[in-house]
Amino acid sequence: MRPGDWVVLVVLVLDAILLAVVDTVFLPARFDGSVLPDLGGFPFPITILIAFVTTPMLVRAAARLRPVTWVGGLPGFAWIAVILWLAVGGPGGNFQVYPDWRILALLAAGALPSAVVLGNALGRARAPQPTAGG
Repeated sequence: MRPGDWVVLVVLVLDAILLAVVDTVFLPARFDGSVLPDLGGFPFPITILIAFVTTPMLVRAAARLRPVTWVGGLPGFAWIAVILWLAVGGPGGNFQVYPDWRILALLAAGALPSAVVLGNALGRARAPQPTAGG
């Protein structure tokens, strides 16, 4: 990897950490009139969709730098570590999320597509290259 690639990888990991914090903080959002409009108080976990879209993008960008597991997966690993840290007992031992279906959906929506993207990148890197002349 070139020296500039390391800077890009650090920025991708920092993005993943920030994304995990934002995903966790806004996970319990509800339509109850406090932050979102009052529409009956039902849950609105938009961060699940955000994680589903953005974490694979971070992993794909890292895998393009160097298609090996630890480089390509580093943003995804950082995202999962921060989500689990905040879910199990974050800063000061305080729980940042409630133990319900939303945290499981968030973990699945962020981790599974990222794993698929990483596997795809690693598979393409290891695929045999066709030879000229057959």
